[in-house]
Amino acid sequence: MTSILVLVAIDLEARALARDLGLMPAGGAWPHFRGGALEVACVGLRASLIEQRAPAFRSSSLVVSAGACGALSPALAEGALVVPETVIAPDGERLTTASIAGVQRAGALLTADAVAETAEAKARLWLETGAVAVDMESAPIVRWAQARGVRATVVRGVSDTAATGVPADLAALVAADGRVRPGPAARAILTRPAALGQALALRRGTTAALRAVASTLAGVARSAW
Repeated sequence: MTSILVLVAIDLEARALARDLGLMPAGGAWPHFRGGALEVACVGLRASLIEQRAPAFRSSSLVVSAGACGALSPALAEGALVVPETVIAPDGERLTTASIAGVQRAGALLTADAVAETAEAKARLWLETGAVAVDMESAPIVRWAQARGVRATVVRGVSDTAATGVPADLAALVAADGRVRPGPAARAILTRPAALGQALALRRGTTAALRAVASTLAGVARSAW
């Protein structure tokens, strides 16, 4: 049986995928789940906790960078699946992803150092890189896996379209370890009323994105048995 390690940035991504995939807690003080061929673990924003948490992972034959991403291409709608052939790292390096059975790879995904806050920022990234979507974790996750001789790929879903950015105060709601912080959330809503509607829209998009990712991962897991 193939063992598939799925790494995400945010607590809620790990918990949502575990729920949709029927995985059980693997123990520990951070979101970590297992079931059958799949293992899902949270490694924080920019995959900053991957080395710290790696000793708890099973040996795997495939690592998947999963979760939500932002669209750069105007053609991508909320919930669209992004499975790139190439990941563009912040330093410009292009990393080739591994093929997976039954899933077509296409295009490039950009891993950026910061959240794209506006539609204008997304348009610039699209024109400069040609990437169809952006995240902040896939490059370090793919590099980590490939450095260990393990195949790595990316399965992401679009949470916010090219016409919408993620304002700084909403991006700040997620701590470096991937936990959503209620204090900054309350302050954002009190000081900027539009933040509530934007947060609800982002939540809707993230739910659609993670459902698409979970469905794809379920198919990959079935083919691994």
